[in-house]
Amino acid sequence: MLRLISTEDSDSSVSECLDESLNESKCFNFSNNQDKFVVSVEGNIGCGKSTCLKYFQNSPNVEALREPLHLWCNVRGHNALELLYQDPKRWSFSFNTYVQLTRLNMHEHKTEKPVKMLERSLYSTRYCFVENDMRSGILSPLEGAVLSEWFDFTIANRDCHVDLIVYLRASPEICYDRIRKRNRKEEKCVPFQLIKDLHDLHEQWLIEQNTFKPPAPVLVIDASPDLSELHTLYDKHRQEILCGYI
Repeated sequence: MLRLISTEDSDSSVSECLDESLNESKCFNFSNNQDKFVVSVEGNIGCGKSTCLKYFQNSPNVEALREPLHLWCNVRGHNALELLYQDPKRWSFSFNTYVQLTRLNMHEHKTEKPVKMLERSLYSTRYCFVENDMRSGILSPLEGAVLSEWFDFTIANRDCHVDLIVYLRASPEICYDRIRKRNRKEEKCVPFQLIKDLHDLHEQWLIEQNTFKPPAPVLVIDASPDLSELHTLYDKHRQEILCGYI
């Protein structure tokens, strides 16, 4: 059963989905009898995912796996991320093919710690980023079909389970402002429309749940406050996020 937790600042449509039973960590069951609790931190570009993982990686029970930007920016000498933003129609298929490989490596990473925390997952790659490029025509119908086939095969045949999704929810305007402030050279040409479209796809997937089914319960955290203030919210939901491991 998919259950949704909201923060006090979330809107009424989200608050109506509040399930108090999620306040008890015992309500979580590990997927497929796995002995690791897998948390995927999801959200738009600039929503604060890296800040979230940095916070929880200080726990002795958590291994936090960041997005492998260093790999995407140096694929045997090629900066795939920068090329994607410069010419998405030319490079989206190549980039997303490589991203699926690196995401799979994250899902299958072995850890001795009881909680494995991922910065995004194969699911958001397909349901948000690839889906956006398919809808906008950046990917051709054939390219979209190939990426979808690879995704379906991988999910069916490899261990990509997720036990909890933490959705860091922030407006496109806030995310875009953070992107501008952090000033990564690969992101200099990121258009606001992309951030808005990705926001809409995250909402459809994780809030409205009318396009694709989330693979795990969804905990929604309002990521609108300044990133330095979000630690309070992480503390509040620490039990749920870490399945009782402090």
